[in-house]
Amino acid sequence: MKITRCLHAALLVSDLERSEHFYGTVLGLEKVDRALRFPGAWYEVAGFQIHLMIASAAQSGLDNPEKWGRNRHIAFSVASLEATKERLLAHNCPLQMSASGRAALFTQDPDGNIIELGEL
Repeated sequence: MKITRCLHAALLVSDLERSEHFYGTVLGLEKVDRALRFPGAWYEVAGFQIHLMIASAAQSGLDNPEKWGRNRHIAFSVASLEATKERLLAHNCPLQMSASGRAALFTQDPDGNIIELGEL
């Protein structure tokens, strides 16, 4: 596996308006357009994005165990998704292919943190 760059971090928030104030006004991050239909807001700094998504309460653990990408996660670009998948399976790592059909998968670190790996 060869990781080529970091793409974004997703954060679950309980109050989108309060979070938009913090990230947009307090931190001064640029809000960017998003094409997804579920509630949230995207911000970008130097090509790195922070994705804010609504959750009933910000908490640890998986808020959405069915779709790992709808949980807090860090995303990395990889040179080869197939090689990445093979390596993860060889190390008995859990994985879930992206539900969107794009060339991406999700895995969990030993603490259950979600890592997205995608081939761009």
